[in-house]
Amino acid sequence: MTSDNGSPMLAIRRLSMTFSAATANEVKALQQVDLSVDPGAFVIVIGTNGSGKSTLLNAVAGTFSADSGTIVLAGREVGGWPEHRRAALIGRVFQNPFSGTAPALSIGENIALAARRGSARGLARALPGNLRRTISERVRVLGMGLEERLDNPIGSLSGGQRQALTLLMATWIKPKLLLLDEHTAALDPKSADQIIRLSDRLIRQERLTTIMVTHSMQQAANLGDRLIMMDQGRIVYDFSGAEKRRLRANDLLERFEEVRRINQLDRSAADMLRRTYI
Repeated sequence: MTSDNGSPMLAIRRLSMTFSAATANEVKALQQVDLSVDPGAFVIVIGTNGSGKSTLLNAVAGTFSADSGTIVLAGREVGGWPEHRRAALIGRVFQNPFSGTAPALSIGENIALAARRGSARGLARALPGNLRRTISERVRVLGMGLEERLDNPIGSLSGGQRQALTLLMATWIKPKLLLLDEHTAALDPKSADQIIRLSDRLIRQERLTTIMVTHSMQQAANLGDRLIMMDQGRIVYDFSGAEKRRLRANDLLERFEEVRRINQLDRSAADMLRRTYI
């Protein structure tokens, strides 16, 4: 699906990022990455540690500026925008359930802040009655009984409860793009399953354009309508449509093994060339 004017929601062109350039610790985290994401698409990103998954999300979110390339979000070139400005367009949920919230503030106060995303705001400790009712209604949908605890500090909640609220906050005002950065990795299996089901439901109900990074092959196979696999800062596989629907966890593990073998062959060939010409 494309937008009314036929443009993607997110268009990344030739994005590159190198850490510790020209040193012994140089890492080419992103290498000429091209990626277009249509409005309403749910894209899963997988890859080994160091493949560039989280670096890609950080570059889009504005955590750092890429060395080169362009990032166009909702028709706007945002590559030069600071992170706080991009936050008006982007909702994000991190791996750590304690990121993205103010632990000492109440559940209601945290959500009230999220409701003002992208606008001038000051924190009023007391919630207006109409906003409190709206918050209670939307928190009730989580099915955790937290609508009765809006005055409790959010820092007193379990990881699963807090992550559910963080997800609700990230999507309170419908973002142009939702970024989920391994957002169930720190949770126990039961909580992780609950958050995944909640995420999938919210994304589908609100038709949220979403990029989700995960290490779980089951999540990667079962969720989303598109899957990309990254390796050494590049996109090496891109599955969508019927091809994506046919994928199973074992298929993805086989692809990982295939990439590993190719990398081993490339290293062996490079070593052989060095021995030949040195």
